[in-house]
Amino acid sequence: MASCAGTGSHRTITGGSEAALCDAVRNGADLRVYTEFRHNEHIDVTSDCPEIVQEAAEFRVTCLLDDRWVAGFMTLRQPIALPDGFGPRASMSYFLYNQNGQQAIDRLLLDGVPASGTPGASPLDPTGHGMPKYHPKENWDSETNAPSQNFIYDFETYRFYVRDGWQEVLSHSEDGTVLSDSVDAVAEASMRGCEIKVGIRDLCRDLAEEPNMDHEWFVQTHSNYYYTEQKLLITGTQPLVRQRPAIPLTYTSGAWDCG
Repeated sequence: MASCAGTGSHRTITGGSEAALCDAVRNGADLRVYTEFRHNEHIDVTSDCPEIVQEAAEFRVTCLLDDRWVAGFMTLRQPIALPDGFGPRASMSYFLYNQNGQQAIDRLLLDGVPASGTPGASPLDPTGHGMPKYHPKENWDSETNAPSQNFIYDFETYRFYVRDGWQEVLSHSEDGTVLSDSVDAVAEASMRGCEIKVGIRDLCRDLAEEPNMDHEWFVQTHSNYYYTEQKLLITGTQPLVRQRPAIPLTYTSGAWDCG
């Protein structure tokens, strides 16, 4: 892992550069973000424990917007109730971080409880859930099974780490025309046990407003299937979140999906 950029609690750059982060993600790099917070400012505001908690989180889906802006989604996370459990409702926590430290979350509820409201803008909690460093920006769909919030939390530290060791072995156009390398190269790598990651340009075009912002989504795959005579490679991605392209990237009612 290499550090590309670091910021302080006011989200000003203290090391590295946004350009280095963009270059790495453009090349398919994996992304992890390190943050620090105090237990009684973020986890339990009634606690008398001011201990610093260090968090390193994986962003399995990364995005490059307008060839100059990086965002990432956590797609494998469930709600965590530190220090010893999980949240009260079965759900996924699709956290979204931008390169400037602006954050968002969509909580996809999986417990089957019927929604009590309709999609749309929802009132903000002006108290920030009692967290002094939590600054809410927008709430959406709060009475549905997929409520989302856009916010900023003033972590003590942000560090963006990348693992930039991927090798491109195939590039093709939207209609499947090979532009460089070959399908055989991908199949051979997969059958040798290599992990495969795909970068898909304009993946969220159907969610975009006009004109569509240039964008590319990167996600790792799991199972790959190669039809040796047809030279047809089929792959399934790991969980993927899509969102209407924007800078910064935020959740908006009716402008995202997952699968």
